[in-house]
Amino acid sequence: MTTTVGLKALKNKLSEYIRLAASGETIMITDRGRIVAELLPPQTAAGAGLHEQTAPAWQPARSGEDSFVERGVSEGWLTPARIRDGSPPPRMPVRGLTFEQLMADLERDREDR
Repeated sequence: MTTTVGLKALKNKLSEYIRLAASGETIMITDRGRIVAELLPPQTAAGAGLHEQTAPAWQPARSGEDSFVERGVSEGWLTPARIRDGSPPPRMPVRGLTFEQLMADLERDREDR
């Protein structure tokens, strides 16, 4: 079974949604109507294809191993950033956004709360 919850509601009732996930339910988390994350039920090493000897995700790679980012991409829990047309993001920050435009954008985001 799947439940969808907004970010604010999740924050206010986190314990309830954690219990639902622990009981086997998938929780889809949305921000302004767009799905941004999933809270999944716990999976066993045998059932999920997880490796018991795999180091935790936060642990840095040792020499000869993939980096944290490479491992995340290969395991599917990390998606590299992309621009809407599918190309990678620019290396240099995009210039030309004025302070007023930035503040207006911030105000629009705050109106959604």
